[in-house]
Amino acid sequence: MSSTPAASVLFVCVHNAGRSQMAAGFLTHLAGDRVEVRSAGSIPADQVNPAAVEAMKEVGIDISDQKPKVLTTEAVQASDYVITMGCGDACPIFPGKKYLDWALEDPAGKGVESVRPIRDEIKTRIEALVAEIDAQQEK
Repeated sequence: MSSTPAASVLFVCVHNAGRSQMAAGFLTHLAGDRVEVRSAGSIPADQVNPAAVEAMKEVGIDISDQKPKVLTTEAVQASDYVITMGCGDACPIFPGKKYLDWALEDPAGKGVESVRPIRDEIKTRIEALVAEIDAQQEK
């Protein structure tokens, strides 16, 4: 098997502290090195949401070492999939990319009990994304 990833995915939310970090964590966990994973925010926070870190730890995924990153044009250009989560018009659009907008509740300021259903919804969407990427590879 080649060492080149099957696809590159960029997750974008406003603060890159909750939804996009959880999505990146799930995709890295489920797809391993088959997919290149990035995340960024239009207005990055100072740290990853502690409730998101705790919610992910509950399912065996550690995102505590992640740091919010600023969204760059280069990150979008380098990605096959750009998945936005409430960043609106802040994301640059380039031809040839697959754009998905996932309407997910913002976990900012919420406790871990409120973050769990958001985490579980993200996991479901990531599983479907991995299946789609794998199906593209088989063509």
